[in-house]
Amino acid sequence: MCLKGSESEYQRNRSSHARGVEKAAEILFGLCGMSAILAVGSITLYMIVNGIPAVLQVGWKEILFSTVWMPTAKEPSFGIFSVILTSIAGTFLAVLIGVPLAVLTAVFLSEVAPAHLASIVRPAVELLAGIPSVIYGVLGMMVLNPLMYRLEQWIFADSETHQFTGGANLLSAAIVLAVMILPTVITISEAAIRAVPPELMASSLALGASFVQTIFRVTLPAAKSGILTAVVLGIGRAMGEAMAISLVSGNSVNLPLPFMSVRFLTTAIVSEMGYAGGLHRQVLFTIGLVLFGFIMVINLVLHRILKGEGRP
Repeated sequence: MCLKGSESEYQRNRSSHARGVEKAAEILFGLCGMSAILAVGSITLYMIVNGIPAVLQVGWKEILFSTVWMPTAKEPSFGIFSVILTSIAGTFLAVLIGVPLAVLTAVFLSEVAPAHLASIVRPAVELLAGIPSVIYGVLGMMVLNPLMYRLEQWIFADSETHQFTGGANLLSAAIVLAVMILPTVITISEAAIRAVPPELMASSLALGASFVQTIFRVTLPAAKSGILTAVVLGIGRAMGEAMAISLVSGNSVNLPLPFMSVRFLTTAIVSEMGYAGGLHRQVLFTIGLVLFGFIMVINLVLHRILKGEGRP
């Protein structure tokens, strides 16, 4: 009886200790989740507080829809419409170039490549993610821009109005951004493809579909939510990049034409924040608020898409 009582007391103490550990873990996880919400909320509040005053003083129509950017003129103008269009066009081109290449690479790594070849390609992809952005910019400036300049000279050889950029243009920036988003999209897309139940592929092959048909009509549609997540993260990387594209884009405020020197939202902030003051500095915070708004909208759209796919 005494032994049974001791065992019962031990079990109660052990159960009480386990409940205490679980409660502490639950509180810790809750604090971690709240810290993430607090960080996003703090950043949002800070950008609104610092970005709205310029909108109230200059006017949102003047800032968002004017194409004239002369912040240091005697009568300054703070139009960022061309810069907004450049960020949208540059990101779109980067996604158009990079995403198909990244998804096909993910398919190769997960479904096609032999193990020894995948063990070589996968670390190379991971290495791309670890290269500093300034290195991409320097390589683009030294290698890509001269090639683009030759192409520009060939295309506009008979033009009397074209302003030659030396290869520092929108197309160069889009190519550099496409390379920079590759590791993000490849890694997440590969994980999404590997998460597809193998029974789906086996069923498709058993019904007579070819391997390629199975990949494009079964595997990729089944992994669509993960691939969309990868694309959105790639878009966020492209829209938030500054150092690399400041070296290859020309950093001039123009409409986003392929062979024109352009300025992105991020490079507008980086190139002028060091010396800006007063209203000029406030408008740069407004540019940051616009960029932040773009990222938030993209994430909300993705959330709605994924939520819609999850419904029966």
